[in-house]
Amino acid sequence: MSNRSTQLREAIEELIAVGTLAPGQHLDETELAARFGVSRTPIRETLIQLASMGLVVIRPRRGAVVAELGPRQLVEMFETMSELEAVCARLGARRMNEAERAALRAVHAACEAASVSVDADADDYYYRNEAFHHAIYAGSHNQFLIDQALALSRRLRPYRRLQLRVRNRVGASFAEHAALVDAIVDGDGELAARLARDHVMIQGERFADLMASLPPPQA
Repeated sequence: MSNRSTQLREAIEELIAVGTLAPGQHLDETELAARFGVSRTPIRETLIQLASMGLVVIRPRRGAVVAELGPRQLVEMFETMSELEAVCARLGARRMNEAERAALRAVHAACEAASVSVDADADDYYYRNEAFHHAIYAGSHNQFLIDQALALSRRLRPYRRLQLRVRNRVGASFAEHAALVDAIVDGDGELAARLARDHVMIQGERFADLMASLPPPQA
């Protein structure tokens, strides 16, 4: 894949992640081509790539739309994500070296700065939070696990971002991070796994809040 193709895919993926392109929204190839200053051919190729990742659905003779997840599928994917993160945290507690533990503390500190800053962009914590989770994946030292966690995390990006927009969720998320960092640094794999699982899993009020934050279905 060329560098330009990768940049185009990442740019459209980011528009989906931050909600500029909302779940269910039709993706007009001509409009996207004009936005990025390219022909329709690379746009079409990029949409096919995004469809293979589950972020876009291509419908015969009707074009592409941003993928939507139903309530059951959303719960199932978050349930799987929580288990992947739990394994990453357990292994990270055993396998992270001192440099990796220091890097984890650093991204945790960046999350804190974003959580309390009145000048931060609305999505600033979201990006710091993503870096925090990626540091835990990397600390597992299991490349297959890392690849699976990254793939599913990418698929859930729009929904994880919306979670953080629920009132008081950023503060709660940071507090959960703090306990998770302590468990990993202390080498307590079982506690780290439980904390990571609870941090990611959506159920009860957290699930209801996420569903309420979803944009209305596109016409």
